[in-house]
Amino acid sequence: MNRIVIHVFVFLGFCFLAATFSSAASAPDGTVKITSRSVSPGIGLSWGDGVLTYKGKDYSFTFQAKGLFREVDEKVTATELSGEVFNLKRPELFNGTYHKVDAGKTDVGGGSRATMKNSNGVTVNLVSAVEGRKFNLSRDGLSVKLETPKR
Repeated sequence: MNRIVIHVFVFLGFCFLAATFSSAASAPDGTVKITSRSVSPGIGLSWGDGVLTYKGKDYSFTFQAKGLFREVDEKVTATELSGEVFNLKRPELFNGTYHKVDAGKTDVGGGSRATMKNSNGVTVNLVSAVEGRKFNLSRDGLSVKLETPKR
């Protein structure tokens, strides 16, 4: 009887640990907010800046993308994109070129989303809630660079 009780407690302990790791893995490590500053519709080039929030601190960054916005219109150039960051262990690992992993539409106001990943393994789920087609990452991806803090 004692062995059965011990086995039940061990089993419940494993279930608890599995649930803990599962929920921790799905929680984002940070968030991003990107504001497009300039878009060149004919060329398909855009550049701008944004803010990474990681462990309660804000880190400014710049980005440049080819093909980030296709079929650019006035709504797109003023739109803000935001998202969640996963697998980020240190802020500097946010730097790099992100390539599309997945793209599709969200139900939020008919907006669109894209999942991107860089060579450091950092994944960003980027969302725009403005109705209509907002952004589509090309093969060239999105190059991101954290700005050096001013002293």
